[in-house]
Amino acid sequence: MTIQEAIRQRHMVRKYLDKPIPEELAAGLRERLEMNNRVSGLHLTLVTGSADGLGAVAKLISKHVNNYIILAGPDTPDLDEALGYWGADAMLFAQTLGLNSWWIGGMFNAKGAAGHLTETGLRVNGVLAVGYGASQGIPHKSKTASDISSYNGSAPRWFQEGAAALLLAPTALNRQAYRLRGEGNKVTLTCDSGHFAGIDLGIGKYHFEAGAGKENFAWA
Repeated sequence: MTIQEAIRQRHMVRKYLDKPIPEELAAGLRERLEMNNRVSGLHLTLVTGSADGLGAVAKLISKHVNNYIILAGPDTPDLDEALGYWGADAMLFAQTLGLNSWWIGGMFNAKGAAGHLTETGLRVNGVLAVGYGASQGIPHKSKTASDISSYNGSAPRWFQEGAAALLLAPTALNRQAYRLRGEGNKVTLTCDSGHFAGIDLGIGKYHFEAGAGKENFAWA
């Protein structure tokens, strides 16, 4: 499965089978996280066999969440956007491995998650539950491309495909508060979803790039 296929197939899943992730898959996911951490300077970390990164409400509305990825990094002004971008890669890579996921941005236990980090001075801003879903989830209600995007002139196919991928991105409260604009090969993307805007923007940029192809455009 490609990342592009994973974007179309991945949906939020809160209830999982009581089934461990095989070590070979966990090793592959850790390798992906470590590679991305070297590039980004983040500290995305896979935790298996524990739910201590979930808050009380998240535990109440979920089932058998026994594995999660910590979304953490140095507390810089662009941390949230970076966590959104590289967290999206982790989420979709997990889908290519046959794993389901749930981005927990407001009901996580930062203290519980931080206990698994080997460095101090990091900020945790969310966790990503991963595992074998009891179902594959269902598509979220979505806006249309015309609701969130505009292009100066006739939109090329890469822009249209990027916008379609963007609409499949998970966002806080499913607000999809994006404004996507294109002219020539220049693209701008903004997001107005309040406290979660940085995370949502990073997730959105990753999805647009995956759909449009990074070779076809440049962020303005």
